[in-house]
Amino acid sequence: MLGTRVLLAVLLSAALMAGDRYSPVGDHLRSWLTNGLAPVYWLGHTPSRVGGWLSTISTSREDLIEENAALQSRMLVLERRSQRYASLAAENNRLRELLSSSAALDDSVMVADIIGVTPDPFTHEVILDKGSRDGVRPGQAILDAGGLMGQVVHSSAFSSRVVLISDNSHAVPVEVNRSGARAVLLGTGDRNVLELAHVPDTMDIQEGDLLVSSGLGGRFPQGYPVATISSIEYNPGAPFARVRAQPMASLDSSRMVLVVFTPESRRLASPEDQRETSADASMEDN
Repeated sequence: MLGTRVLLAVLLSAALMAGDRYSPVGDHLRSWLTNGLAPVYWLGHTPSRVGGWLSTISTSREDLIEENAALQSRMLVLERRSQRYASLAAENNRLRELLSSSAALDDSVMVADIIGVTPDPFTHEVILDKGSRDGVRPGQAILDAGGLMGQVVHSSAFSSRVVLISDNSHAVPVEVNRSGARAVLLGTGDRNVLELAHVPDTMDIQEGDLLVSSGLGGRFPQGYPVATISSIEYNPGAPFARVRAQPMASLDSSRMVLVVFTPESRRLASPEDQRETSADASMEDN
């Protein structure tokens, strides 16, 4: 009896193999079976789909905020690097040595947040959440995504004070990116208006020209965008033209900035500044 069943199973198997080999009926049968088992496959994969969906929607708000802050910091650093390319291209066109300029492109930076604004309407200063414990020292340049914003004038252990380039006591050595002409850009007390000091009528300058930091004096790194020329007035009989410029940085709206670390900025920290910073740090610790 058992042998008969085995023989029938063998014959049936041979018949099915022959039919699958020489007849299209097998293909239709497999297709029908596959379609019939599709819901089974879908149901078997459902737990993993549901698990992935749940893990996606269960991401905490804190994780999203942290990831967003990291992306903003990365974007700010990349925009800072892109600011230098216009200056480097101009130097290349004027046949200057590019080696030192390319090295300057890799100035180290640190992201900081603006946490306060001085209440004095006649003083353009902001407060950063980074201080001497983070390596911030007086004299360091501050940038935002648009360009040069100001420089550190005082640092305590946990915060630092920055004077903006629009402050009427502030000056920045600049050069015209197109022609290389040098000048000094002065703050006017208006966050949207800067002025070039003592510009002769013969200076090669035009409306729309980009002004970049020249690096003279060692206070600011070379080649960062500062402002664009907005108007030029030539008065007959006057020894100098009146040239106004608009800042590239968003002086009244930026929330995240970059603190630039260069060898020059570290050397600029005087012993008096260092002693004052150390005293502030000890007072805050107490």
